[in-house]
Amino acid sequence: MMTDPIADMLLRIRNAMKAGHPSVEMPGSRIKGEIARVMKAEGYITEFTITNTVPRVLSIDLKYNDASESAIRGLRRESKPGLRKFCGVQDIPSVLGGMGTAILSTSGGVVSGKEARRRKLGGELICTIW
Repeated sequence: MMTDPIADMLLRIRNAMKAGHPSVEMPGSRIKGEIARVMKAEGYITEFTITNTVPRVLSIDLKYNDASESAIRGLRRESKPGLRKFCGVQDIPSVLGGMGTAILSTSGGVVSGKEARRRKLGGELICTIW
């Protein structure tokens, strides 16, 4: 049993990027699929698929430029199982002065920091990407 599946997801993405893999597969869940959806909307990955069969598998296609540099420079898990981080709409962090993205779990679903500010929603700060 895994204690922090979201941290495992981010670690698998980080390792696949460093190795230059075009895609990465991992055990899937609804929350991981929502995080991948936000990453795709923000332009960090090209595509993701999640199977409906048991066990679920989440496959993420990583995004690279012409010089084989990844679109994701870094990932950080912010809220951990032992120490949850919650923030109000005024406390949503600006990642790299607006060049990165914060991903939050709010009452309106999993959204980016920009979307949470626009909709005036606070929530749990899941991770930051730059």
